[in-house]
Amino acid sequence: MTEPTLSFRYRLESAPPRVGAGGVTRGASVREFPASIGIAGVSMRLAPGSMRELHWHANAAEWAYVVSGQCRTTILHPNGAAATDTFGPGDVWYFPRGWGHSIQGLGPGDCHFILIFDNGDFSEDHTFSITDWLSRTPPDVLAQNLGLSPDDLATLPKGEAYFAQGPAPDDQSADAAPRPAAQLTSTHRYPLLAQQPRRVAGGGTQRVVTVNEFPISTTMAGSILEIQPGAMRELHWHPNADEWQYYLEGQAEMAVFLAEGQVVTDRFEAGDVGYAPMGSGHYIRNIGATLLRVLIGFNNGRYEANDLSAWLASNPVDVLATNLNLSRETAAKLPRQAKFMIPSGSSHFAATTDDGERHSAS
Repeated sequence: MTEPTLSFRYRLESAPPRVGAGGVTRGASVREFPASIGIAGVSMRLAPGSMRELHWHANAAEWAYVVSGQCRTTILHPNGAAATDTFGPGDVWYFPRGWGHSIQGLGPGDCHFILIFDNGDFSEDHTFSITDWLSRTPPDVLAQNLGLSPDDLATLPKGEAYFAQGPAPDDQSADAAPRPAAQLTSTHRYPLLAQQPRRVAGGGTQRVVTVNEFPISTTMAGSILEIQPGAMRELHWHPNADEWQYYLEGQAEMAVFLAEGQVVTDRFEAGDVGYAPMGSGHYIRNIGATLLRVLIGFNNGRYEANDLSAWLASNPVDVLATNLNLSRETAAKLPRQAKFMIPSGSSHFAATTDDGERHSAS
């Protein structure tokens, strides 16, 4: 057996940040997180009025989840239409690859959001910013294109701004009108945290948004898992997508099964990122004393999962007895229906903490 060399954990919030005018960002592509070949992610914070400037991504679509605070986005559609939306905690946006957009903090306080890209090779090399572009364009071309005088052009940034600090906009300002009435769900906005979750008593909850609920999000789906102490998202795999995880709160254990005898097990805490490649078996277990909350992104607009309990339940008892070298009586005790979440206390085994202290799984 070959020992795995990859880690499926990356400490995103401990990574060195990029800091600018009212903005802080930390990112992880396949270069920083080699296991994450199919998905990249960014943790970004914007102060009130701070703007992630007008830009577009040439090699990835952008799916985002607002952790805290308020922000607004603007986006240009290739057909000439445009949209401005306001987001709060639990909201999701999606911008297709190549569509120009911006993000601005509204206050009060910072806005923190997680960006997930459907390409592990996403990088700033494939992000195109308006200030970078204009600063590299001959002045006479800009003057003709923008209708500005030489004095006006002289005030433009001399290089890429990336973040730009301005006053925090509000709906009372002249710039905010006219604007259509806010909608709970719009073309680019979906209120994921407002969704009624799938619940498993003693186990936890799941909220999922796919292209079915959020039609613009054709290449990505997302989920919020809440797992009770001692409970677990059961062993499963995704046949159609890689899984990128951002741990919002709590402590977890996640193991990735890579076939040929290879399993990688890591422990996670808030601010960490995890990754499970398409088709790899894995589970997520809450090993802490408080609720575990995990944001999950998939690089496919449709959510698919094969759960171990459903797989076992679909097979005749004699097949399970033969395959697993069990008596028919023991094989009959295996799950006969899908579980999804497994509550604490379902195991006859004890677990061992890092310091060697043994404690019941319940």
